[in-house]
Amino acid sequence: MYNPDLGPVKGAAGAVSRNLKKGALVVLESTVNPGVCEEIIAPIFEKAGQKVGQDVHIVHCPERINPGDEKWNVINIPRVVGSLDEAGLKAALAFYQDIIEGEIRPMKSIREAEAVKIVENSFRDINIAFVNELAKSFDALGIDVMDVIKGASTKPFAFMPHFPSCGVGGHCIPVDPYYLIERAKQSGFDHKFLKIARETNNSMPAYTVELLQDALNEIKMPMKDTAVGVLGISYKSNVDDVRESPYFKIIKNLKNYGVNIFSYDPHVARLSDVKSLEELLKKSEALIVVTGHKEFKEIDPKIFEDNGIKVIIDGANCLDKDAIKKTGMIYKGIGR
Repeated sequence: MYNPDLGPVKGAAGAVSRNLKKGALVVLESTVNPGVCEEIIAPIFEKAGQKVGQDVHIVHCPERINPGDEKWNVINIPRVVGSLDEAGLKAALAFYQDIIEGEIRPMKSIREAEAVKIVENSFRDINIAFVNELAKSFDALGIDVMDVIKGASTKPFAFMPHFPSCGVGGHCIPVDPYYLIERAKQSGFDHKFLKIARETNNSMPAYTVELLQDALNEIKMPMKDTAVGVLGISYKSNVDDVRESPYFKIIKNLKNYGVNIFSYDPHVARLSDVKSLEELLKKSEALIVVTGHKEFKEIDPKIFEDNGIKVIIDGANCLDKDAIKKTGMIYKGIGR
């Protein structure tokens, strides 16, 4: 189910191998598991009659980008480069140093370069899983996990804050750990820790819907036929990218309960069920916030109250919990 699809990479390598000049520099930026360049890409060129290290120089420089980040962009984010041969490494360093302002770090091997991106995103996945598990625990203990994280963040060393949510999305974090899990399995190693992290983060959409069910039970409302507005479709705030968004799993879970669903995302109009936030609020009895868009953070809690909203499940932990609870509405965040 989670095996990486290397079809596009193989197809691109095949096309390039048939149309390159001798001595060409070929750079793979796609995220791949360690060993892909040596075990899959290089043989494609060799089969086409291109001797690696002479006719073609194969290099890996994993892409780094943070959508919506106003500080870090393609030009200034540092990069790492690995190559199958020394000449290719020097050529790649010169190429990237000419177009990127950030530091370009040479790696000792191409496998190390391939592993870097997997480690970066697995690190984030594991730490997000940790706080998601804390969120579930603190829900049971009556502790606000966000306050705890803010408190722990006052330590100036050895702590890096990560935050819980209704699920992990995007084209990297929910996908990349499986690359290492599956490749390591082929070599006889079982990544138990990575698999547990993935299981924890994959459980959050269903957990979010459970919070809704618990909240409705408090006011003796059934899930079936309740009008639920879902705020946010994209996986990340203030962008329109929906890849691997937890929204889709949340919707699937809600449909299993027979809920009447209305979705709205100002950044993803093509998938929204209504044309405006106002329309969604008028139709809804309860809300689930999936994405912490600025448009949602700015909503005055009184507007929720005026529209008869009874329950708010803040899957992005982006709303003012205290202000909402003062109105008498039921508020449940992830670990809040």
